[in-house]
Amino acid sequence: MAVVIFIIVLWYGGLFFQSFFLHRYAAHQVFTMSKTMEKITFILTWIFQGSSYLSAYGYGIMHRMHHAYTDTEKDPHSPSYDANMFAMMWKTKTIYQDINEQRIAIDDRFTKNVPQWKTFDAFAGSRFSRILWIAFYILFFVFFVTSWWQWLLLPIAFLMAPIHGVIINWFGHIYGYVNFKMKNTSKNLFHFDFLMMGEGYHNNHHKHASSPNFGVKWHEIDMTYLIIRVLDFLGLIKLKAIKVKK
Repeated sequence: MAVVIFIIVLWYGGLFFQSFFLHRYAAHQVFTMSKTMEKITFILTWIFQGSSYLSAYGYGIMHRMHHAYTDTEKDPHSPSYDANMFAMMWKTKTIYQDINEQRIAIDDRFTKNVPQWKTFDAFAGSRFSRILWIAFYILFFVFFVTSWWQWLLLPIAFLMAPIHGVIINWFGHIYGYVNFKMKNTSKNLFHFDFLMMGEGYHNNHHKHASSPNFGVKWHEIDMTYLIIRVLDFLGLIKLKAIKVKK
């Protein structure tokens, strides 16, 4: 049971910081936070993403490119231009690394105000850090596994962030329903997004990219947005006043 709880904590913890920090803050900047809070969030993202840690800088730029080039050949991840989800994941990984290591030229509009902590990212995204997390996950399983099938959950711990990514970037452009007809294949995966904490409302997000709330209809409850509202109320972050176009 401890192993299952551990995976659930990693799933929702890593997902929250990917959605809250990397997506809504780094890429879309729908709220602001102090530099101290920003650094704390960098560290918490590393703790919960562990071996699959993603840089806010690399993620933020790549996601902006996804919105600018959705479902075109320049899209960093599109089912329309990749043979299968594994090909898409490999392409995404390559572009992400090229951005982080500054091997490709990036348009200034994609880099403006994207948070970056070079020294921390150099450590958190290093092979050394990833190996340490993998060793920790294995040791945890060694001590707490109570049935053979629980070992099948170990790869999920290793690859949590890429799994989150492929659910939205692959399945979120193939399956689901649409609230808004657009010139792209974005879909809403769930009527109530219990699995992806609001990220599953992908069609809504492509329509209103600057909105902190990915839900539109009454049943589309965005759990990440609700937490954002609490953090805003507590003064830890400050939501921007954004007018959503209809």
